[in-house]
Amino acid sequence: MSYPPAPWHLYGSAVESFHPIDVERAKQFVPVDLEIVSVLPGKTVGSVYLSVYESNSTLEYHELIVAPALVRYQGKIGAWISHIYVDSAISVAGGRNIWGLPKQMADFSWSDRQITVSQNNRSLCQVDRSQIELPLSFWDKFKISGYVFSGLERDILSFQGNIEAELKWHPFHLNIPVESSFAALDLGNPWFTIQFDRLHLTANAPSILGNWTTEAASRHPSG
Repeated sequence: MSYPPAPWHLYGSAVESFHPIDVERAKQFVPVDLEIVSVLPGKTVGSVYLSVYESNSTLEYHELIVAPALVRYQGKIGAWISHIYVDSAISVAGGRNIWGLPKQMADFSWSDRQITVSQNNRSLCQVDRSQIELPLSFWDKFKISGYVFSGLERDILSFQGNIEAELKWHPFHLNIPVESSFAALDLGNPWFTIQFDRLHLTANAPSILGNWTTEAASRHPSG
């Protein structure tokens, strides 16, 4: 299947929650070659990100990303993505073959009040949204860049994601049912939740940082 080359430019909106995650829980979702970064004793930080990419994007689709930990490799700190779901087969192919991300197909329902994601009639997560929105970027779009680690076959990859958006504090309730593939992370009450409006996400081309050990490669789901 053909897919657009990197970088991908994605426009739309998104919500994201940030969670304290037990390091011991996170270990089962992170390859052993990556060092989990603690932000509090015994705790790392994880996130759940849901987005809809609309017209003018490289591709139009919905996306759910679960990052169970902040990790370090060769002195570089970034996010590790353990689960990622979309509703575009082209996005699956591009995500796996360009960035080595373990993308899978899922079904999305998106409205102003609720977002649901399911796969093969199994619920993955549900977001019940409030009507509260508090602007956090008053004069211009908020801009942030960060690194994401991934892997393609034997290669450990890193790529930079750049976000420009109107940032809002937006409380919502995140429900992860026991049948969800990432329920074991025990994603309870988040530290905080935000909303990205007028989002422009750039997923840049990856670079190779090193090679997986045999043990890490056997646990790595993508590629």
